[in-house]
Amino acid sequence: MQKTVPNLMAALALASACAAPAVHAASNEDITKRHFAALVAGSQPKLAELTLFFTMMPKGGDLHHHYSGAIYAEQYLEWVDKQGFCVNKTSYQIETKKEVVEAERAKPAAQRTCVNSSELIADNATYRELLQRWSTKDFYNHGAVQPPPDRAFFDTFGYFGPVASTNTNEGLKTLKQRAIAENLSYIETIFELAPMTMNAQFDQAVQGADAAKLQAQMEAWLPQLEKDAGFKQAIQAYIANVQSSSAGVDDEHFTMRYQPYVLRFLSPSLVFSQMVGAFEAATLEKKIVGVNIVGAENFNVSMRDYSMHMQMFKFLKTKYPKVKVALHAGELAMGMVPPEGLKFHIAEAVHVAGANRIGHGMDIAHENNALSVMRTMRERGIPVEVNLTSNEFILGIKGEAHPINLYRKQGVPFVISTDDAGVTRHTLSNEYVLFASRYQTDYAEVKKLSYDSLRYAFLDEGEKQRLLKQLDARFAKFEADIAASQRKAGK
Repeated sequence: MQKTVPNLMAALALASACAAPAVHAASNEDITKRHFAALVAGSQPKLAELTLFFTMMPKGGDLHHHYSGAIYAEQYLEWVDKQGFCVNKTSYQIETKKEVVEAERAKPAAQRTCVNSSELIADNATYRELLQRWSTKDFYNHGAVQPPPDRAFFDTFGYFGPVASTNTNEGLKTLKQRAIAENLSYIETIFELAPMTMNAQFDQAVQGADAAKLQAQMEAWLPQLEKDAGFKQAIQAYIANVQSSSAGVDDEHFTMRYQPYVLRFLSPSLVFSQMVGAFEAATLEKKIVGVNIVGAENFNVSMRDYSMHMQMFKFLKTKYPKVKVALHAGELAMGMVPPEGLKFHIAEAVHVAGANRIGHGMDIAHENNALSVMRTMRERGIPVEVNLTSNEFILGIKGEAHPINLYRKQGVPFVISTDDAGVTRHTLSNEYVLFASRYQTDYAEVKKLSYDSLRYAFLDEGEKQRLLKQLDARFAKFEADIAASQRKAGK
């Protein structure tokens, strides 16, 4: 009998164990969620660990990305030599005139005011000041050149502009390698100024015109533009430039697409013809997936003609209904313009121009009928392209002053993007770090943001599904790696 009791007890224990609910090991995704929650917990998020986390984390796309603003000043300086130019050590401007460059090279080295990159870099004080003028480097670091931040930002393009459209294939490949290094698989870049042509008669006719008169002027000029041999040739040249510049950029694991841009502070005829050129190019070349309008929104002409520009987009959207439009709208802050200037930009981009995405969208809290505008954006699936670094630098808006939580609470979709990472010297990973460290979030949301940056891309459905499927596999590997490291650490 005594021998049977232990056996009975063992049998009962075994039966009890079999009857108990199974305890499943935590999934890789669950472990990653817990790890991320620990990184953002408390009043002091773990910034270094978040940087590592987001550098490793797969990121679908960067949808608000300016090509010329993404290249670092150091690379532009290399291109000065490649183009046979020189840099004026006093003005920091690039000298492109052959006779001036040759005259400077004929002088003894000590007497040159216009120098090549190696000579400039050898002079550390001059080199550092060049970086401060060609980018925002050291802007808040003691003794940097310090005009108003928005002016400092937009002025950089005037310095490196003479080489910004050179060596574009090399530049795009640099951006590709930089993207791959931070696990980014897609960039939709705002690339090169759209073709344009001047029409003084159009300019005169549309100034102060109502919507009906503007419509009539556009209806009259568009057929002429479409038949203009020189303009058509310029569009073909633009397409050829995209094709040659993008050669060798796409592969199985990385994709880049292009948006021609329109400068909003030019005359009406130049703006309208740029739009026509951009829309036409997007219908003729698969890699051109949308149209954008850029330039400081607070410039006098930008403000004066804003509503006219939205009417122009509305008109062309009816002529080219398949072409997608992403519009910089509401990149304004209190005090940059009179209060009434903050009231309508996002609304008109959405309701008039038919924007498919909104770039920045910073003045939404000031807009007339802001709740209605956001409801429309939510219902139509019009995301905001959020650029935290540039919003802070150019507009001085960060933290709870930023409308990102307003959009979140209203259910408006948004994506995290870089804007001009070469000028403001950061990465997409850093933008995710800023988002996670400043705003209460969780792993599910940041993972969704990565997927949304592909869902809202201006790609055809087949390409989009291919990239989303790849993202599934990349996240599975990422979460497995995070889980393995956590298990090894005993967490």
